[in-house]
Amino acid sequence: MVGAAKRLHNAVGRENLLIKVPATPAGIESVEQLTAAGVPVNVTLIFSVNHYQSAARAYLRGAMRLLESGGSARQLRSVASVFLSRVDTLVDKRLTAIGTAHAQALKGKAGVALAKLCYQHYRKIFQGPSFVLLRLAHVWPQTPLWASTGTKDPAASDVRYVEPLIGAQTITTLPDITLAAVRDHGRVEDSLMHGMEEAEAHRTLLAGAGIDLEEVGDTLQMEGVQLFMQAYQKLLKQVQE
Repeated sequence: MVGAAKRLHNAVGRENLLIKVPATPAGIESVEQLTAAGVPVNVTLIFSVNHYQSAARAYLRGAMRLLESGGSARQLRSVASVFLSRVDTLVDKRLTAIGTAHAQALKGKAGVALAKLCYQHYRKIFQGPSFVLLRLAHVWPQTPLWASTGTKDPAASDVRYVEPLIGAQTITTLPDITLAAVRDHGRVEDSLMHGMEEAEAHRTLLAGAGIDLEEVGDTLQMEGVQLFMQAYQKLLKQVQE
């Protein structure tokens, strides 16, 4: 993984290229090594708070190693891509299977709750004491990125992953149809810090219903790796043909 990322980084030769690396255990090790080598990384397939924390800490370790080796971190960039709608799809499926009125009331909220919980940890890590030395060395924080923001549930708001997650020092990626919806009727305001206590409470309520968001995240990450692998093999086959 490290070898492939370095090869792509060198082949393209542009500072604004971020190499995607999954937040799997092997991927997290690669993130640290690539960051230490000065390669900008997009840590992808983050589906849980644990995934996010691992990605952020790998970036911190890699940036420190880069500085210790005499490298310059002024151009170092990284984003942590947190996937949202897929979390709701799986959680809501399990809540439907439970079938109680209480379970029904919990549907459609896990993705936004995950993003807000991850942002809380972003603030603790990159605005706290663990980042002070790196900030003095002009290292940029790793930016949270909200991914998978298209609404999968036709009965839900088409801007459900946009309006509640607008905040400083974040990136939101939008499918064309979602971007059009935001332009047409989206409410744009600084909303990310609102509802933090509700996000934590929602995680607790899901746990009480027997749904562990960390287990959900691990399941989705494994599925995501398989989908990426299948797409890559399909691409190679097309090129060969």
